[in-house]
Amino acid sequence: MRLVFLGPPGAGKGTQAKFLAEARSLLHLSTGDMFRSAIARGTPTGLQAKSFMDQGQLVPDEVVDALVDERLKELDAREGFLLDGYPRNLTQVEALDGMLVARGTPLTAVVYLDVPDAVLIERIRGRAAASGGERADDTEEVAGERLRVYHEHTAPLVAHYESTGQLCRIDGTRSIDEVRSAVAASLGGVGA
Repeated sequence: MRLVFLGPPGAGKGTQAKFLAEARSLLHLSTGDMFRSAIARGTPTGLQAKSFMDQGQLVPDEVVDALVDERLKELDAREGFLLDGYPRNLTQVEALDGMLVARGTPLTAVVYLDVPDAVLIERIRGRAAASGGERADDTEEVAGERLRVYHEHTAPLVAHYESTGQLCRIDGTRSIDEVRSAVAASLGGVGA
């Protein structure tokens, strides 16, 4: 099973991805973890990514694509994986499709957690209150910018994957347990 998790910041992708990866014995791959690992290991791609990050710049698509491609070539990814945080734009979708076609292993499905912006802002406010404002990304201004970037770059992936018939749209406004059940039901026996 080869899955992609999509959804706006604060939708609960990481939480649900961990649940599903554990339940289906899938490798959970988040781009943040991949970056940290590649940088710690001093890989050429990791060092290239670090040079952009150290300057406060976004890591270019080609570097992110190379990092994901390297990771998917590793032995533990061959049995299946769940990508969380990649792809983030249509250029990365094309790159991922190319990687998977070259391996003869197309995506199984794309899980999309659908949550309206107003709900996301409330969640972020609640998270900020619970953490005492310790998280730098838990301000309304930062959340608004993250949502703007999401709508501009990542939201178009929903329509793309819907057109390919791979999208499983999940109402992400429900409780964590209800969302987990909906994700499992939407995938049914796929890859089980």
